[in-house]
Amino acid sequence: MDIEHKLTDFESLAVACKALSHPARLAILQTLAIRGACICGEIVDLMPLSQATVSQHLKILKDAGLITGEIDGPRSCYCINTGTMRVLGERFGQLFGSLENCC
Repeated sequence: MDIEHKLTDFESLAVACKALSHPARLAILQTLAIRGACICGEIVDLMPLSQATVSQHLKILKDAGLITGEIDGPRSCYCINTGTMRVLGERFGQLFGSLENCC
């Protein structure tokens, strides 16, 4: 892999990692994984956060490609982007898969 492609690859991986770096976003992802799909209002009801805060976290997850969402009138329905999550898992495996006990 050439250095330019690797840099782009690392940059997109870093975007995903940044999106995963907040406990509330991890909780949102877990909720979506358990339910399969979720309406934003339901997420707000399950979390000790305001509607605006949950919406901001959903935007960050969506911008990183980790979730997809559709607006249906006053409701927004979100689900995990399984393709992106699968690729993310593979990329972590490639990055750290060859680690051995070094200490």
